[in-house]
Amino acid sequence: MTRTDSCGTILIADSDFGDVDIERAIVEGAGLQLLAAQCKSEDEVIEAGREADGVLTQYARVGSRAIDALPRCQVIARYGTGVDIVDIDAATRRGIQVTNAPNEWCAEEVADHAVALWLAAARKICQYDRATRQGEWHWKTGMPIHRLRGQVLGLLSFGAIARLIAERAKAFGVEVWAHDPFIDQSVIRDSQVRPVSFDDLVEGADHVVVQTPLTPQTRHTFDRATLRRMKPTAVLVNTARGPIVEDAALHQALTEGWIAGAALDDIEEEPAKQRGWLPTNPLLKLPNVIVTPHAAYYSEEAIRMVRTIAAEEAVRVLTGQPARFPVNELPAGSRPHRDDLPSPGS
Repeated sequence: MTRTDSCGTILIADSDFGDVDIERAIVEGAGLQLLAAQCKSEDEVIEAGREADGVLTQYARVGSRAIDALPRCQVIARYGTGVDIVDIDAATRRGIQVTNAPNEWCAEEVADHAVALWLAAARKICQYDRATRQGEWHWKTGMPIHRLRGQVLGLLSFGAIARLIAERAKAFGVEVWAHDPFIDQSVIRDSQVRPVSFDDLVEGADHVVVQTPLTPQTRHTFDRATLRRMKPTAVLVNTARGPIVEDAALHQALTEGWIAGAALDDIEEEPAKQRGWLPTNPLLKLPNVIVTPHAAYYSEEAIRMVRTIAAEEAVRVLTGQPARFPVNELPAGSRPHRDDLPSPGS
């Protein structure tokens, strides 16, 4: 598509939704142009986005180098809640608004998926399934399996999604613990959940569900040292971001019996961010690991919602309206609204 100066352009840096129909209806309905790419690197974002006034991104990184190379950009809208792929400080310095989608867009789905992974791992569902397909029909295939009632399920974080997981888990008779240093312990107690230290969570829980954001501080939270401290019967569930768990350490923990099993919705290498990814990760060969392709957020309803939010946020900013879900706070007048872009309601 050829860009004209009479209207602004929004670039979809990447997405795996299969089409751009939802975004196109919103963007072109506001009098703006839409471009779509499948960028897998910052260099590709720079190449595709030189003339973009706004950028929507799902997995493609928009770091400081890209931000400095996108002179027209006024808004970066993330398809999703986490914004670790965007350099927020660089965007703020350049007066670029960064937006995301609040947890509510997929909170129910992620909570359901976390509980499904937990139960599948605890009850050896995938192990049984593989065995029966190969002609082995015996309950002993899954040995040992222990009763869930009376065990401890630990949550790393107690945000909106973790609270939904806690509600669901209680129905299975487990005691729920949570560690979240950013939430007052009384809030955790009010949910009939026991607040604990990180050390107590790691060492005392029979099942640990990770739902913390990925930050420089949380990367490799579950390394060899942490995994060594878990119960040998413990199951680790990660429905947050892959790099919170160190894959090599987890592989060693599972093969040497430090823990009993793991259920992961992402792996450290984050395959969706790579072009030509191949399933060579050793974790994929282990019988006591369940891996889903970063699909915990998925439902048809959630996908429609997050696409709508991202596109509408970019349009709002480019038409002079405040973002509904801003990630960074910009000083007043830090980036004047361009006169050649459509005004609200035009």
